[in-house]
Amino acid sequence: MKVAHLLFLLLVSLPAAGLTQHAPVAERNPLAGSAPAAEAGEKIYANSCQVCHGGDGTGGRGPALATREFRHGGEDWQLFQSIRDGLPGTQMPGFPLSVEEVWQLVAYLRTLAPAGKEETIQGDAQAGEQVFFGKGACQLCHQVNGRGGRVGPDLSTAGLWTVQALRQAIVNPNEQEGRRPNVVWLKTKSGTEVRGILKNEDSFSFQLMDVADQLHLLQKTDLAEFRYEEKSLMPADYRKQLAAEELQNLLVFLKTLKVRDLAQVAAQSSRGEGLAYSRLRDSRKEPQNWLTYWGDYQGRHYSALKQIHTGNVKGLQARWAWQFPGAGALQATPLVEDGVMYMTGTSGIVCALDARTGRLLWQTQHRVKSSHGNMNATANRGVAKLGERIFVVTPDAGVSALDAKTGRLLWHTAMANPDHGYYGSLAPLALQDKIIAGVSGGEFGGRCFIQAFDPVTGGRLWRFDTIPGPGEFGNDTWLGDSWKRGGGAIWMTGTYDPELDLLYYGVGNPGPDMNGDVRLGDNLFTCAVVALEAATGRRRWHFQFTPHDTHDWDSNETPVLVDRMFKGKMRKLLLHADRNAFFYVLDRTTGEFLLGEPFARQTWAKGLDGSGRPILQPNSEASVEGQLHFPSLSGATNWQLPSYDPSTGWLYIAYREAGDVYFKEDQKFELGKYYSGGKAVAAKERDWGGVKAINPGTGKVEWDYKLVSGNVSAGVLATAGGVLFAASKEGSLLALESRTGQLLWRFQTGSEISSSPMSYAIDGQQHVALAAGKVLYTFVLPEQAADTKPAAAKHARKPTPAGPGMTPRLLGVEVGAPSQ
Repeated sequence: MKVAHLLFLLLVSLPAAGLTQHAPVAERNPLAGSAPAAEAGEKIYANSCQVCHGGDGTGGRGPALATREFRHGGEDWQLFQSIRDGLPGTQMPGFPLSVEEVWQLVAYLRTLAPAGKEETIQGDAQAGEQVFFGKGACQLCHQVNGRGGRVGPDLSTAGLWTVQALRQAIVNPNEQEGRRPNVVWLKTKSGTEVRGILKNEDSFSFQLMDVADQLHLLQKTDLAEFRYEEKSLMPADYRKQLAAEELQNLLVFLKTLKVRDLAQVAAQSSRGEGLAYSRLRDSRKEPQNWLTYWGDYQGRHYSALKQIHTGNVKGLQARWAWQFPGAGALQATPLVEDGVMYMTGTSGIVCALDARTGRLLWQTQHRVKSSHGNMNATANRGVAKLGERIFVVTPDAGVSALDAKTGRLLWHTAMANPDHGYYGSLAPLALQDKIIAGVSGGEFGGRCFIQAFDPVTGGRLWRFDTIPGPGEFGNDTWLGDSWKRGGGAIWMTGTYDPELDLLYYGVGNPGPDMNGDVRLGDNLFTCAVVALEAATGRRRWHFQFTPHDTHDWDSNETPVLVDRMFKGKMRKLLLHADRNAFFYVLDRTTGEFLLGEPFARQTWAKGLDGSGRPILQPNSEASVEGQLHFPSLSGATNWQLPSYDPSTGWLYIAYREAGDVYFKEDQKFELGKYYSGGKAVAAKERDWGGVKAINPGTGKVEWDYKLVSGNVSAGVLATAGGVLFAASKEGSLLALESRTGQLLWRFQTGSEISSSPMSYAIDGQQHVALAAGKVLYTFVLPEQAADTKPAAAKHARKPTPAGPGMTPRLLGVEVGAPSQ
């Protein structure tokens, strides 16, 4: 079970007024055809909508609605969402209306009809297409079904416009009603001249796109001069350039364009530009960028930047903040490539930002059709990038490819049925010719999987079922047909070894969560790591951390890949701190168990045998009466990102010390319903947590920085400057000395943190970014502090002794603290 679903049970019990929903409440308008509803909707329209869309729906500042053609979806449920939630990336806000009021408004919109009669036109559409892509050169700025430029509006649905409106836009582009000048010419102090469309602007910066689709992210202090131009980039003399027949044919062609055809869009090959696989593979050569969810393929979550170091980190200051729309806390780690940041929010939102200023470049939102309650609790952890495409897993268990320059949808492929409880939250992984993703839904009795997609078309290349079926290896570890409801969710991004061409994915817990009686056996491949051949998806090896789990201890935690000496021999290692409170070292070529030590309090196992299998304590499973065990259901660690520092050779993790009483119960499986087979109740003992440095050579803890509350979401980031950034549940971003754990700096964000820090650089200035609540923050050094030399490491201070009535859960550092 992923941690968001600890929240899910709470969220679905809240009153509707207290929760911004993402899922539609119904697919069809229950008030359709009702004259009183339409009349009530007309009054709502007059008060809320006509200022932009016109009193008769014929348009104004906003598009015409009387055409009954809606660019963002015209089905009842799509209109409902557009009204309730707004349209990210446009000026359309969400409206705080009741469910009944939204449906009344939809009923009224259905009564609108175009004013007057549209001009009829005849001509040769094929000849008009030749004008568009030939003499007219329209494709230099505009796209039709993925073919053409990006700087101008996409014309794939131009046929929804009237002939009159299309003709006016072509022959009089500078006289459009409501048109606002959006062209800027500028000259930098170095002499470079740029003319382009404004993507965004504030008093201090410009964000432009030129006719070659290149983004220009500029500070106004770096400009010699600039001016706003009244005229459009579009030529104003098409009436002269084109013969009357050519213009006529062009209009006929445009009128044929009613729907953006994703099959055609997907078929348009990438231009071979953008982020190449070789750069992803060699991402360590580009420490100024953060090119994958982990920062590299190996999951080290480490930054080689060192402008911020132990000697100057105390001067760190907030640079900018970006507030995301929607409900729920951010869980994503952003990507940064060459000054552009890509980030996801909740409710299917994806955006691109100027990484220097935080100014928005584009924003889009995936709309879900399913009304399953899952759609209201699903967060997202980030995107992948390959070429000029952004890839994102959507809440309704799909994968989408977006144009990295515009955010326009290129393809969408469904993986599973969200009405059955499936959903998606992880960041995809981009390989040379594949996009790897997976589905969640194990807590609803789903049978989950990992899947590879063609990055150009979205077609399925292979699929690995985390719960083996009949005739497959491991199926005999399931009682009867319990494998059909076996779980094994994939909700964290895997790691990849390009040399071995192996993928490593942690797999979630079995279903039902607590009642193992109905699924006797080890329940492969749940609570395990699987090594898959990237080319085929075939299993090379697996290692199961918690056979027959009854505590919801998913093993989706990061499989960190490092090459280092281990007991006198250079080896390819996989490091893994599991939710079950044990730290493991495996040989990632073969899956051989090399080392296992507890890193937090655990009471369910006596230890691990020579093969790494747990030696169970009596009464280690959930029971009808309830069985107290450590760690808790959320685990000793969870999906918060660890970090491996090559200079210390240590793995840093955030941890939580807590226990639960685990109960099992009989539960009948119902499709799409929550299927836990029990519950977990918090132990009376207060929880706490902190950050630990673990030596992979011995499994021992080198230091331990304690916090008053543990967390299951806020991770850590080691940097070459000797600073370890750590996020805490209570909202603090901490800077610790990576060799000692000493606190060097802290910043209170004001919100609970459910993400992990990352780092990038713009023009040599190092930034640290972190999401807290619904806000993405970045931090930099003031110019004078950036030149300070690193400080020598200080001795760690001793922990304060426990006094009478006190428990030894202290803030600060313990050096060489033993694992419990």
